[in-house]
Amino acid sequence: MRLFGYARVSTSQQSLDIQINALKAAGVMASRILSDKVSGRNMEREGIKLLLIKVEQGDSVLVTRLDRLGRNTADMIDLVSQFDALGVSVRFIDEGISTEGTMGKMVVTILSAVAQAERHRIMERTQEGRIEAQAKGIKFGRKRTVDRQKVLALYAQGIGATKIAQQMQIGRSTIYKLLKEANEKSTN
Repeated sequence: MRLFGYARVSTSQQSLDIQINALKAAGVMASRILSDKVSGRNMEREGIKLLLIKVEQGDSVLVTRLDRLGRNTADMIDLVSQFDALGVSVRFIDEGISTEGTMGKMVVTILSAVAQAERHRIMERTQEGRIEAQAKGIKFGRKRTVDRQKVLALYAQGIGATKIAQQMQIGRSTIYKLLKEANEKSTN
């Protein structure tokens, strides 16, 4: 029986170090730890593909948490089934559970469904907060950097869009957009 480890973070800016250290502490050799820096929604993960190729019957794959293996119940069940078909068990260190045996598979299925439901609730709460903030007049997105009043003042002085764009070091299309917005506001 060999131990393999799998670690995943969602973005390239995140670090795998905590997961890799936990896998090493659980007895996985560094050369047998595979990883991905990609969203769990993406099932085209090189680390998982390589892991499925390397493992053999009787091996175990250690993962720090359920959500590191997959983001939704269907994907988790699919991956656990693929490992099971190879005779490979999956153990989740933080949850202290394993896919060994029927009960282990059932627990993983239930916990992954709960984790998916919690992710949906978080998304719902985030959306509710966003709607409430918008109702209070809070604006989202990048802060405006162009002085709109200066653009309008220069245009009112008879200076053309090209000259304004050069003077303010912005694109001509931005000038036209601002003029269009100002015109629409004045007609309403």
